[in-house]
Amino acid sequence: MGADLPPFAAWRFVDAVDGFEVVYLGPGHLRGHTSAVENGRAYAVAYEIALDDRWVTREVRVSSDTVDGSRSTVLHSDGRGSWTVDGVSAPHLDGLVDVDLEASASTNTLPVHRLTMPVGEVVVASAVYVQASDLVVRRLDQTYRRLDDHRFDYASEGGFRAVLTYDASGLVLDYPGIATRFV
Repeated sequence: MGADLPPFAAWRFVDAVDGFEVVYLGPGHLRGHTSAVENGRAYAVAYEIALDDRWVTREVRVSSDTVDGSRSTVLHSDGRGSWTVDGVSAPHLDGLVDVDLEASASTNTLPVHRLTMPVGEVVVASAVYVQASDLVVRRLDQTYRRLDDHRFDYASEGGFRAVLTYDASGLVLDYPGIATRFV
């Protein structure tokens, strides 16, 4: 993934979720918005993710707006696997360095940039997972297996599996069953 990141990207959600995501990208920073309807419930999510120069997540700010009202959460990482959620130590997240937002296809770029992934080798890339509608924060066990320069076999807990296709900059183009990039 050697090409420069574009200044922005956008995805349409497919299948279970109807909606879209837009992300603005800069050195060490992702800022995005999603709006969707899932299982008859609407939500809008705004996020900002600060990264260090190794693509390790350092700070995450997420807000969610639903018919039940709005809420927000702030996560901080020391870059070595210790986290706080809204200022409170979160030992259940110990050892994790990436964030994965349920409402985002853009966060699947983090481990692809951060990790060395030889073709064919399965790499564990468990992440701090933030649910879209209620902002519950938990661990998500997941793996990536690089198939070639642009495709990764992705698997997460619960048996979900998909072959993700990336562009030359390391952003998801196609996330089967989840999202397709249109810009």
